Parts: sequence; structure tokens; C-alpha cells
Amino acid sequence: MSVPEHVITMEETLEFAERVHAGKPQLPLALRLIRNTGVRKRHIVQPIEKTLTHPGFEERNRIYEVESKKRCPEVIDRALANAGVAVTDIDLIIYVSCTGFMMPSLTAWLINEMGFRSDTRQIPISQLGCAAGGAAINRAHDFCTAYPDSNVLIVSCELCSLCYQPADDNIGSLLSDGLFGDAVAAAVVRGTGGTGIALERNASYLIPNTEDWISYAVRSTGFHFQLDRRVPGTMEPMAPVLRELASRHGWDVGHLDFYVIHAGGPRILDDLAKFLFVDRDMFRHSWATLTEHGNIASAVVLDAVRRLFEEDTMVPGATGVIAGFGPGITAEMVMGTWTVDPLDAVGRAGLTASVPDLRDLAPATGVPAV
Repeated sequence: MSVPEHVITMEETLEFAERVHAGKPQLPLALRLIRNTGVRKRHIVQPIEKTLTHPGFEERNRIYEVESKKRCPEVIDRALANAGVAVTDIDLIIYVSCTGFMMPSLTAWLINEMGFRSDTRQIPISQLGCAAGGAAINRAHDFCTAYPDSNVLIVSCELCSLCYQPADDNIGSLLSDGLFGDAVAAAVVRGTGGTGIALERNASYLIPNTEDWISYAVRSTGFHFQLDRRVPGTMEPMAPVLRELASRHGWDVGHLDFYVIHAGGPRILDDLAKFLFVDRDMFRHSWATLTEHGNIASAVVLDAVRRLFEEDTMVPGATGVIAGFGPGITAEMVMGTWTVDPLDAVGRAGLTASVPDLRDLAPATGVPAV
């Protein structure tokens, strides 16, 4: 994963909010909510003073295209190297982003610019928001189950700061202004070989009648993020869904070895831990992402997986879950087992997954090679 060079701290966020939205009656509550996020700093693609201006939807989308083309190739190169595959080994590219728009998708540019094969399949996902990281992993799992010798590249490019709307001052908008950060992440899901999370069973779930709780209003000024105050409470109905998924797989969701959970905010993580009867520390990788980068949308789960690799405490057979949450309210979930490839033990580190018949897949996120 990679984050931009411009940094804004929690203290600076509060200072800018007080200056830009001075006198607004909802500001004191918004400041308190921002303080409670636990986000120490975030990274953004432009200096903060430039971010706070609005040059128009067209110019912002132009910046999105320029920055995504500048930042994605390096992250992709690292993911490919960590997975031990070349660009010509990739059969499908899944590109996820909810913070800018391009047609054709960035996938077409990547194929031409980086030398991927012309018959590489493309799946752009642009409307699943923060859940798209989990969805990309699940669609890669599905693809490699259907085509077991294939390799899938996942790319997440979330430049959330380009969606800042100076005129939006409701509580949901002000909170999101202090929560979201920018990041680019990539992963490779291999059809055979590798060390990492063996993807075994995936599922999707939509909480009924919540489709307007997280949404974009698309106006002449761009994407206006809308967040319902009921969203933080969605983990109570979501916990039984995760419990049932694990149960169908023969596991107890409260007694897994690792949890990669979307860091939508502190209450999301706290509530899910509580309703799953899991120690809060089991979500430490998601907490670290939230603290150091903020909510980086679809890139959260990929960064949390990177942290799991770098911690280097998993043993073969360790069980876990990856779960992303987003608009809908939608959940994308996958159960997996830590698997070690003997070749990787002496050669390289990747991120691995395998399907139920023991054929291996392998996601690789910017994990240092060994």
C-alpha cells in the first residue's frame, strides 16, 4: 500500500474545521465526534489549503485521473513482485474506487501502460464504496475457483480528499471530513502457490431497507457524501450474519486467529468486537489503519492484511475472516486459513489463498520480500 506525501493531523483537522465552519451550531458536536474517531493523521494528495478549495467537478476529476495514473503503477509493481508473478501472468484486473470516474476504466490504461496482456479481463467496481475491497477479494476468489490456474490483480485507489465539499456542513459531512484519508493498495490472488490466506468461503449480505444510509448525491459540484446517523449501529444486525457464515464453514466466529475488518470508524470496530464476543485487540490491524491513515475506504482491508503479514505471527492452519462494509448497507465477507508454500519459506513472501479443493490462490499486498 502507498499513501500520499501530504499529511494532516487530528489537531490540524480540528483547527481547519473550527476556522472553515465557524459559528455553525452543529460544529461542537462534529468536533467531539471527530476527536472520538481516534484518527491521529491522514494522508492527502494535495496540500490542505488546496484541498479546502473547490475548483469544480471537472478539475477535481482531472486531478483524480492524473494522481491515480501517477500512484498506481508503483504499488502494482510491488504487489506483483511480492506474489512472484509477472504482468503477463495476470488474467484479470479488478479496479475499485469510489472517489473519481474514468471511462474506460483505469484498467485499460494499466493494460496499455504496464504491459499486461491484451486479453486480460477487466472488472471496474465503482459503486460499492468501502465494501469494494472485500468485494474485489471475493470476485477474485470466484474467478480463481472457476479458473484455477489464473491470477487476479486487485487495485484500490481511493482519493477521498477530492470529494471534500466546503458548503456541506451537516453532522455526517463534517464527521467524514475528519475521518477519510487517501491511499492506493494492490493485491494479487494467485490460482496456485503462495503463502498467505487461503480463501475458502465467501458471501455477501445487504441489510434490508438501508440503501440510503450511506450514499452520494451527485450534483454539479461532484459527489456529496451522505451518512445517516444510524450507520454506526449496523454491526448489531451484521454480527449474526458473520456468525452464520462461519458456522456454515464449521467454525466459531468468536474463536478465530485473525480478523481483517473494515475500519469504518471506532464504533464499527468496537460494536462488532462486542457482538462477536471477540477481544478488541483481535481487530488491532484495522485499528492501526484507522489510527494512522483514517478510513481509506476500499483500501482498508488490503492495508490490514499487509499488517497481518508484517506481524508475522500466523502459523499454518490459522483461521480468520475478512469483512468489508459499505453502501447498501452491504457486507462482503470471506473465510480463510493461513497456508504456507514451501517455496515461499525459502524464497519470497506473498499473500495466499486456497479454494475448498485445496488449489491455492494468493493475494499479495505490499509485503516486503524475504
